[in-house]
Amino acid sequence: MKTIVYTERETMEELIKECSICFVGMADIDGTPYVLPMNFGYQDGVIYLHSGPEGRKLHILERNPRVCITLCAGHKLVYQHPDVACSYSMQSKSIVAWGTVIFEEDYDKKIEILNIFMKQYSDRTFTYSEPAVRNVKVWKVVIEEATCKEKEFGVSRKNVPL
Repeated sequence: MKTIVYTERETMEELIKECSICFVGMADIDGTPYVLPMNFGYQDGVIYLHSGPEGRKLHILERNPRVCITLCAGHKLVYQHPDVACSYSMQSKSIVAWGTVIFEEDYDKKIEILNIFMKQYSDRTFTYSEPAVRNVKVWKVVIEEATCKEKEFGVSRKNVPL
């Protein structure tokens, strides 16, 4: 197995476009971890998330707004020999990013961010009802640090048929 580390922003952004969910990790002040799969939007070094106006995640973020976000794509099970369990591995590309959640409260900015969010999943134009915009919690996470890696395997490995 060979791990390739990418530092170019363009490479990271290409990978982000391939992803449909991210995993958001947070820790309560007593150290209890909490990880959620979430939909997201991305633009110019910022990951946008959204949620309902209440819940455990928001209580944790009120006390500790630092998060770790993981995105992963290109999963492919590979092996060197089909009968040797230890020769199996997972080929993939991933980003691990760290930042601090800031909640956007401005109505017009929320709409702008919701449009960024929807661009991750569709080319359509959307409208939003006023109650929906007022009730949604919009999260903004400026990426402070990130790593982007690809696990690549030698040519002797074969893709596992699905």
